[in-house]
Amino acid sequence: MIHKSESGWQVKIMAKSNINQNYENMPKLGRAGAGGANRFQPVQKPENSKGTFLRLLRLFGQWRKSILFVAFLTLLSTLASLLTPLLLGRAINTFIIEGNLVNTTLLEIILLELLACYLTVWILDTINGLLMAKVTQGLVKSIRTDFFRKLQRIPLQFFDSSSHGDTMSRITNDVDNISSAIAQATTQLISSLFFIIGALSMMLYLSSFLTIFALLAIPLFLLLTRTITKRSRAYFLRQQRRLGELNGLIEENINGLKMVKAFNKQEKILGDFKTINKELCTYSTKAQTWAGFMMPFMNVINNLSFALIAGIGGVMTVRDMVSVGVVVSFLTYTKQFGQPLNSIAGMFNGILSALVGAERIFEILDEEEELRDEPEALTLQDVRGEINFEKVSFSYSKGIPVLKEVSFHVNPGEVVALVGETGAGKTTIVNLMTRFYELTEGIISIDGHDIRKIKRHSLRDCFSVVLQDTFLFTGTVSENIRYPRPEATEAEIRAASILAHADGFILRLPEGYDTIITGSTDNLSQGQRQLIAIARAILCNAPILILDEATSSIDTMTEKEIQTAMLTLMNDKTSIIIAHRLSTIRNADRIFVIGEGEILESGSHEELMEKKGRYHEMVISQLGEELTHFAVEL
Repeated sequence: MIHKSESGWQVKIMAKSNINQNYENMPKLGRAGAGGANRFQPVQKPENSKGTFLRLLRLFGQWRKSILFVAFLTLLSTLASLLTPLLLGRAINTFIIEGNLVNTTLLEIILLELLACYLTVWILDTINGLLMAKVTQGLVKSIRTDFFRKLQRIPLQFFDSSSHGDTMSRITNDVDNISSAIAQATTQLISSLFFIIGALSMMLYLSSFLTIFALLAIPLFLLLTRTITKRSRAYFLRQQRRLGELNGLIEENINGLKMVKAFNKQEKILGDFKTINKELCTYSTKAQTWAGFMMPFMNVINNLSFALIAGIGGVMTVRDMVSVGVVVSFLTYTKQFGQPLNSIAGMFNGILSALVGAERIFEILDEEEELRDEPEALTLQDVRGEINFEKVSFSYSKGIPVLKEVSFHVNPGEVVALVGETGAGKTTIVNLMTRFYELTEGIISIDGHDIRKIKRHSLRDCFSVVLQDTFLFTGTVSENIRYPRPEATEAEIRAASILAHADGFILRLPEGYDTIITGSTDNLSQGQRQLIAIARAILCNAPILILDEATSSIDTMTEKEIQTAMLTLMNDKTSIIIAHRLSTIRNADRIFVIGEGEILESGSHEELMEKKGRYHEMVISQLGEELTHFAVEL
């Protein structure tokens, strides 16, 4: 602990860790992470696919010029394709059956025209494919960028109550589904629209009577589509959500594998995996089965329509109502009329999966963001570190207050400790101070300025934080220490590490300060990671220091040595020490006892012990009656 005597600051041993996350008070914004209690709750009903589709179209608006050009080329390609059945019918009519003669000159011209049509279609379709690949990947890039940018603006409350694996599944699997479907479907849909209109026009031109029979397939197709969509889309949504849960479970199991093995929970976690995986398999099978019905039924409808028209056309030909070439052309147009419907049926799985993925992405994009800085928000200069809470109230969910009209004042350079039971609200106070959460009522001010009227970037520059749970980023040791100050020199990084007593073990690493470390592997001990975090805080040199059990993972000998660095770090800074064990903060200037959402007591250790209130009870419960007097003498 940090001890202030008449001769100045002295060093004593800091206590172990405190875990105060207030998770029991947090709302469940979505489905719980893997292992959460509500993992197997009923799935919510899917949203309106029409709205999702229209929203995707609006996103396509960024490339409207390219899409219009693609549509123009597709129109040309469709016109060329629509000419081929007409030319084919004329080619057949060049044969004169009665005289067993052929108009060779006309046939050659028609064949050349057919060849030109086929080459035109091939060239235009190739250009379209290249253009749409560029547009599609641009759209996917835009969605991923917007999604990741959104994650930077969503309040931390969302991440505290949502599965990280599911969130990652959205930005990977769901976006990939959109990419695959759009790349395949966009030109197909445009081409299908032109083909349907063009083929219908040519059919009416050739024989309005036969066209009536061809249109009988449309109501059957619409009925089939509506029935299958209703069933399969719900299963596709369940499939994607179970996939997100499975990713969350896998991520949680990998990160906590040591804990799983330590408590022999391999079978339990395997059982959870099998349950979700079985549900994923079930929903995927049902989704693919229902969606798979589309193509076979469409073929049946098209074949029946083709047979009907062929029979009626044959009768009309025998009766000299139409020529053989007209019937052949009409049958070809009938195939072309049904081909777009078959294409859409073939893309049905991908389109549904893309719409479901888009819905899940839009759910994140529609999440409420952190409040934006006010236009007249301040940029703080020469911060002294004065902190004031005035009747501050906060709730993670309505009706369950975590803080109730909390008021206190911290002078510049003062060392203040927050103590209380787990879940009392100590960490919540710090989260409100840094605007990780927005307070419900009251005012928090820094140097007399309401923090809501300070630019977020400027506000957070005021704080240097050392948390109990240290997080390191993938990169070199030097880059992790330099994180708050990218412009820091190697000499400054080395000096901060020496003060944090981290220089010794860093130099023993394979590449020293250039050794690659990650946030997820165990190539460093927890204590070493915490020393790097302390060096990072020293380098930051912010006017307000927050220590959340900053030495909880450091051995006793190292902890004693590091106190000197902590004193250097706390020199001329306002310091907030969050502690669970009382010995850690006994000699702070003032101690605030947090409980029941309020500040129950405040004062120095001696003052609070004399009051014989809650603090006194906590000391006795931790040290015992016999050790209390000894602690006072220390």
